Amino acid sequence: MRTAQVTRNTNETQINLSINLDGSGNKSIDTGIPFLDHMIDQISRHGLIDIMIKSHGDLHIDDHHSVEDIGITLGMAIKESLGDKVGISRYGESFVPLDESLSRVVIDCSGRPHLEYNVIFTRPHIGKFDVDLIREFFQGLVNHALITLHIDNIRGSNSHHQCESIFKAFGIALRKAITKDVRMAGIMPSTKGVL
Repeated sequence: MRTAQVTRNTNETQINLSINLDGSGNKSIDTGIPFLDHMIDQISRHGLIDIMIKSHGDLHIDDHHSVEDIGITLGMAIKESLGDKVGISRYGESFVPLDESLSRVVIDCSGRPHLEYNVIFTRPHIGKFDVDLIREFFQGLVNHALITLHIDNIRGSNSHHQCESIFKAFGIALRKAITKDVRMAGIMPSTKGVL
């Protein structure tokens, strides 16, 4: 089983996180930010990844530190649990609709952190949640998982639908990218010989 447990403590956040990439979508998510819990649930359920998160942060100031640091910690756990990446598919993509919204996510487990993020939300908040923090979450994840990630919300008029379709698409694309391909058994999916 490809698993990792990461603890990250700063003056702003204390996070305990564990994942199982070969799970079934079991989760226990308590970030202190209900909307973020709902979005990480999408990654777990649609990525078939077991995710356990307990986070305590300076939410009395702002959600920013917690959202970014949870992205960082999840990225660290993904990188650790992938190991040397031998035998994985490496690439994954997904188009996911949610009513009027349609999002596309493409992943390369490249060993190089890069985020292309093309999302224009139709309003600045979903409930009390600042939609600017979605980019911060994925930037932190990308930087520490060492993946290339393209996120495009192709259309949408409801910010909740836009965001949820992105997280569902990310979960599915990640599942495809990390899946072990029997034809790739023992093979590094790179002409460089390393990812």
